[in-house]
Amino acid sequence: MISDDPTPSTLTTFTTFTASDGENLAVQDWPLPQGEPCRGTVLLVHGLGEHVGRYDALARRLNDWGFAVGGYDQYGHGKSAGPRGGLTSDMRLLDDLADLVDATRARMPAGQPLVLLGHSMGGLVASRFVSLHLRPVDALVLSSPALDAGLGAVQKLLLATLPRIAPNLRVGNGLDAQYLSHDSAVVAAYLADPLCHDRISARLARFIADGGPATVARAAHWSVPTLLMWAGSDKLVNPAGSRAFAAAAPKAVVHSHCFEPLFHELFNESPELAEPVFDLLREWLVRRCPVADWVHGPILGKKPF
Repeated sequence: MISDDPTPSTLTTFTTFTASDGENLAVQDWPLPQGEPCRGTVLLVHGLGEHVGRYDALARRLNDWGFAVGGYDQYGHGKSAGPRGGLTSDMRLLDDLADLVDATRARMPAGQPLVLLGHSMGGLVASRFVSLHLRPVDALVLSSPALDAGLGAVQKLLLATLPRIAPNLRVGNGLDAQYLSHDSAVVAAYLADPLCHDRISARLARFIADGGPATVARAAHWSVPTLLMWAGSDKLVNPAGSRAFAAAAPKAVVHSHCFEPLFHELFNESPELAEPVFDLLREWLVRRCPVADWVHGPILGKKPF
């Protein structure tokens, strides 16, 4: 069930989506102007400790390129239900994404492409979702996906025991915000954002630690057209996971590119560093999703006022 809370001053709408288990997820929608031709729909999946509102600039670029955009705050994040960084089950984030994909498809014209775009933990959620064939999607974009958590021996030992004895124990996630971007304004805004947090539960940590290698193990059999981009200077996610996935995946299906000097948040890097990222993203999406006669209103909510 979706309830409306539109913001009249922009094309963006904010809604509440009730997942299949009854929990509420906060949804943000960037529709194209009514009647404008649409290349497809992009569904955003954000990373650990943040929220989908941080993707407003990216969403508006996608709008400019002819894509309708929707996104949501994952469970335990942003304005959605759940303790910060918590997780009720190993499948929680994947089940929520399945619900959102279903809701998005139900409001799309038949035959219109649906693209998942996931960053960091969201990239892991999106790629794991695709690897398990939970729902069909037409294309996948991964930005610095958390395919290798970079755990040491002690951390691996803790994760082997903590989720069993204290799955809901939440601790600091250890992410150093200064390595999000070379743009100091991005770092300052993240640290000042009341919707961002530094919590992670034992169960969520295990999902990330186990899900990355499990997804890489399926790379050789990948069949969904995918753009994989990662930061060569990433200090928050181990780039080795993306490199391993790129090496194993079919080159005709997965287009991979490493941006060597960039930090973790490719889309929020300093303008001169981020422009090549946007250029590649636009080229790949536009080539894959030609303009059609589809028209689009909001994806997950109702029409804005």
